Order: sequence, then structure tokens, then C-alpha cells
Amino acid sequence: LRAPMVKQSDAPFRLLTQRHGATLAYTQMLDPHKLLEDQDYLEFHQRDLDLGRGETGEPVVVQLCGNDPEIIVRAGKKIQGLYSGIDLNLGCPQEHAHEGHYGGYLLAKNDWPLVQTIGKQHVVPVSAMSHLLQPPTSIKLRLCPSSSPPSSTVEFAALLEQAGASWVTLHARHVSSRRRRQGAADLDVVRTLKTALRVPVVSSGNVRTWEDVQRNEDETKADGIMVGQPITPHHLQARHLQGNHVFVNCNIQCLLEWRVLRKQPHFKHHYSHYPIAVPTI
Repeated sequence: LRAPMVKQSDAPFRLLTQRHGATLAYTQMLDPHKLLEDQDYLEFHQRDLDLGRGETGEPVVVQLCGNDPEIIVRAGKKIQGLYSGIDLNLGCPQEHAHEGHYGGYLLAKNDWPLVQTIGKQHVVPVSAMSHLLQPPTSIKLRLCPSSSPPSSTVEFAALLEQAGASWVTLHARHVSSRRRRQGAADLDVVRTLKTALRVPVVSSGNVRTWEDVQRNEDETKADGIMVGQPITPHHLQARHLQGNHVFVNCNIQCLLEWRVLRKQPHFKHHYSHYPIAVPTI
């Protein structure tokens, strides 16, 4: 699975990863408030989703952030029909997530009521998404804070499953705003989570090469493996001479394909103001 990556998850690159073996790709994390309040932002991402499904119709998951189920559901409905699934981000470690009280900063146990229960009617955000939005709803989370009992992550994920999550992705590292990938991912927790849940579990972390994908799958027994940074354009460019890539066919040709895709008239026009540099080959 292709992970949601800021400014590295546009339609051309999603299509590229699916051409080379990814079974599912995510958009970058989208801000539901902007989808509702910023028409340019909404139209840009609607067009991105429409372009992404035009070539092959491959599935795409839209990732949203936030802590207000009403806002998230309303935003999801703005782009409904353009995606195959919708994901709630409970793992973003960045400072703006801390300031906005979303992402990985909703994992402390004292915040579980906010995620589980909001308002007098006890609306569960995940449940609201899964019942009020047609496509499947998933969750991407990190480990609960190190101050919590080791079992907290599995306990929390089980509650999210009960709330209606169709699958759960675990990036088995703790949140750190200073170092996004501090230390190795704890694959033992992923394996425990896989045993505890009935819904599919996806493992994220500790993947740099294709051999790592296979090793992760063997160790965790996860239903899927999510890969992020190792298959971003700049990372592929830096590693293309090493001959050891996440996807067997991903080499310098992938970067050339990506450049060709982005130069197609419909993509080139849409992304003309999109602030992302194309690697020099």
C-alpha cells in the first residue's frame, strides 16, 4: 500500500506506484476545514481525485484529519464518489497536529473519549464516518504514548474496530514532532494487533527494500504492508544506482515515467502551481 505523504501523493505518482505493484494508494492528509471553507482547495483535490481514477480506475483512499465528526463527515461528502475509502489520521506527529489537537496527539488515554464520544448523543467519529459515508472507513495510527501501558495501542484499536473501522493501519512508532521516525518500528505490537482484531491489519514501518516488505509480512502476519518515504521520487532518485528497491521494477525508469505522466496535458495544467520539485535525472 502506498502511504499518504505530504506533496508526494498526487495523482501521477499514485498511478505510477499502482503500475508497479501497489494494490492501494492514499492521498496526502487533507484538512476537512479547508475542504469546506476554501473553494480553491476543494476544487484542486476534487480534480486530483478525478484525474487519478481516469486512467485505470485503481482504488484510492482519501485521508482526513481532525477531531470533530460533523466536520469530517461533511468534508467527506464534498468529495464523495471520487474515492474508494476514507481514512482518519491518528498518527500525524507534526507540530501543527499538536496545535490543532488531531493526528497522533489524540492517542493519549485521556483523549480517547474525544475520539470515541463527542456531544450529548455520544457520536463516535469513526462510527459517524463509517455510517454516514458510503465507502469503507479505515484508521491509521501510531503507538499510544510511552507513558501508557504497552497494551494501550491494541486496546484503543479494538475500540476503533467496534466503532466501525473496516481496517486498521499501525505505524508502530511513538509520536515525536522532532523526529518523525524515531527508532525502529515495534513490529511485535503489529503482530499482537493482528491477533487481537478481526478486521484487516496493515503494518507500516521498517521498510526500505523489497526484502523488508517480505520480512515485515513474515514477522507480523499483517494483511498488508504500507510503504511511504522509500518510494518517494527523491528517495528513488537517491537509491536508483543501488539496485535494491521496494518494488522490483522501481528503478530510474520509474522516475522517467513519473516525469512523463506529469507532462501530460491534463496533469501538467492541473499541477502547474503545485509546489513540488521534479527530481533531476
